[in-house]
Amino acid sequence: MEANETVELILSDCRERMTKSVNDLVHSLSQVRSGRATPALVEDIRVEVYGSLMPLNQVGNINVPEARMITIDVWDKANLQAVEKAIQKSGRNLNPQNDGNIIRIVLPEMSMETRKEMVKVVKQKTEEHKIAVRNIRRDANDDLKKLKGEGLSEDAIKHYIDEVQKMTDAHIKRMDDLAAAKEKEILTV
Repeated sequence: MEANETVELILSDCRERMTKSVNDLVHSLSQVRSGRATPALVEDIRVEVYGSLMPLNQVGNINVPEARMITIDVWDKANLQAVEKAIQKSGRNLNPQNDGNIIRIVLPEMSMETRKEMVKVVKQKTEEHKIAVRNIRRDANDDLKKLKGEGLSEDAIKHYIDEVQKMTDAHIKRMDDLAAAKEKEILTV
């Protein structure tokens, strides 16, 4: 394989992995509670049904009929208690109410203290994802530097390393923008 093809593969892989990190951050932030209810708060909770663990969104319909209420219409009513137990054990401070037909989760009003805690969670998740992007940058730069003896000049390698840095900067800026939007959503009363 030629050096230029290898460079293109390295850059393409780098871009793809960084984009996946941004998309994962979007998913992670959707699970952080803001003032409004959203299906993302519960859809990935694992429920033990039929001898295996399944995400909640594969066990029933999740709806948001009001700004601070989530309803879960479990398809097999025999699994209502398993779903209720899984939500309670999820560590998300949710209190499900099972009426024998549907599960309702009423989200309490968030205090300013709780909102500030949620902002800290957003910052932590964002920083974790930024670290992942920086690690991807490091890997790409290491791979590019290994090409020095394979027909690529130092100037060409420096150019490609600069390109990786631009990619990194763009993805980190996107993450900062996502975090800022989520923080605003959380702090808006």
